[in-house]
Amino acid sequence: MAHLPTLSMLQTFETVVRRLSFALAAQELHLSSSAVSHQISKLEGIVGAPLLYRDRQGARTTPVGELYLQRILPALRIVETAGKDLVTTDTKLLHIHASPSIASLWLMPRLPGFVQAHPEISLHLSASPTHSVFTAGEPDIDIRYGLSNWAHLEAELLFSEPVRPLTSPALAKDLAMQCVSDMLQAPLIHSSESLVQWHDWLHASGVEAKPNAFSLRFDRAQLSLDAAAQGLGIALESTIMAAPYLADGRLVALFPAHHVVAAQGHFAVYPTSHALRPQVATFIDWLRQQASDCV
Repeated sequence: MAHLPTLSMLQTFETVVRRLSFALAAQELHLSSSAVSHQISKLEGIVGAPLLYRDRQGARTTPVGELYLQRILPALRIVETAGKDLVTTDTKLLHIHASPSIASLWLMPRLPGFVQAHPEISLHLSASPTHSVFTAGEPDIDIRYGLSNWAHLEAELLFSEPVRPLTSPALAKDLAMQCVSDMLQAPLIHSSESLVQWHDWLHASGVEAKPNAFSLRFDRAQLSLDAAAQGLGIALESTIMAAPYLADGRLVALFPAHHVVAAQGHFAVYPTSHALRPQVATFIDWLRQQASDCV
């Protein structure tokens, strides 16, 4: 244990990296610049390698420093949120994490109803494409997109999504496609993270050929929908996620409704113990109700 860094060293290192400056880190931590430098030097001695480059532009991580930061951040978050279970019982703080597209297109339009019904619960919403690490202490609930293979976690399917080709009314009129195989010559938008790809939809519609090229590629459903709404191509996306675009006429669906592939990709994910928290149980019940309206 003698060679373990102190929590103060780790906090100082994280602050220097975040502020990109020894001086700014010293101000935030209420330490002298020399004290900050001394703590970093001691930490580098324990690690056995330089963690930071120091130059006139400030401070930045070395390759070893970047890897070390990634390793210690979860531990720092655990310490920071160690008393969360005790505190949230009184404050009713609820931290929800979601993938960016479902957060903006599906969750945010519905949240005002939850806030109005449960003013006693304080919400913290974050969004990123990476899944949360519950062992790091947060969040309470993760709304994930993907295949349900998360061991030791509750994963509740929210809804099945109808996936179909969508484009702008103007482009639909210009293309005037008569049959599904015409899609092979159309400007198709590729959504790399989607569970249903163009070859899946074409196969389900009776076309065995695959697209030779794509006009645009995106890693977010919302970007694909925005591009399609601007007439840049045809997106293959969920009509549930695209509901705002379809409602105001920015997008229209191509081909009859039977040319649809159902996808099961959005899940409410959480450790079983989290459901014991009253605010978490309340939000999960609300999610079920909102999801049932999508069926």
